[in-house]
Amino acid sequence: MYQNKKVVVVLPAYNAANTIEKTISEIPRDIVDEIVLVDDNSSDNTIEVARKIGLQHIIKHTENKGYGGNQKSCYHKALELNADIVIMLHPDYQYTPKLLLAMVSVIGNDLYKVVFGSRILGKGALKGGMPMYKYISNRFLTLFQNLLMNQKLSEYHTGYRAYHSDVLKKINFDQNSDDFIFDNEMVAQIFYNNFEIAEITCPTKYFKEASSINLRRSITYGLGVLKVSVLYFLTKLKIYKWKLLTP
Repeated sequence: MYQNKKVVVVLPAYNAANTIEKTISEIPRDIVDEIVLVDDNSSDNTIEVARKIGLQHIIKHTENKGYGGNQKSCYHKALELNADIVIMLHPDYQYTPKLLLAMVSVIGNDLYKVVFGSRILGKGALKGGMPMYKYISNRFLTLFQNLLMNQKLSEYHTGYRAYHSDVLKKINFDQNSDDFIFDNEMVAQIFYNNFEIAEITCPTKYFKEASSINLRRSITYGLGVLKVSVLYFLTKLKIYKWKLLTP
């Protein structure tokens, strides 16, 4: 618990057998009450490793539901466990679990309802090995989104996120895509419901086992981001009613 709030870490896993043990070993168990792993029908032995480590809450998808579909299962399980604070941490060790305390403290002390670990604040992204084309596209997309959403985030595309349960209960994330654009649709829903997002500088690592989408899927994701931003903008102007932003 942190400030009498139950903390649950969710791990959306896919072929994470080589990194999951290291990731979990660095999770601060003095503040984290439960760990939930959702395996998206991995082809490796992620489930076996998770059981060997002793994780109690393991969900296995019998078919691959995608990154967004995986998160939906994660958040529903966390809410079922009566979490007050939910942190999504990738089990591929791309993001350090050592930032969990900082992220939890922001929400636990009632400063913000949402916290993102930003790879762009500072110079962590390129130092950590982010490919240049991804860095440039990240910067362009973030600028575009800030303009259309009237915000000042340093990054919309991080996979390291912490939420107060109020946020997950308020937004209808089940309507969102099951693919990678899920994260961006979540951001739109968060801002539309007048929640603010805090950011913490986060070092990152790019290596063979770390999850990363290829160029083709990156382009598809980028086009999806542009669409999300435009639909959000038109809905705010009451020119269009985007279903993802309705109660």
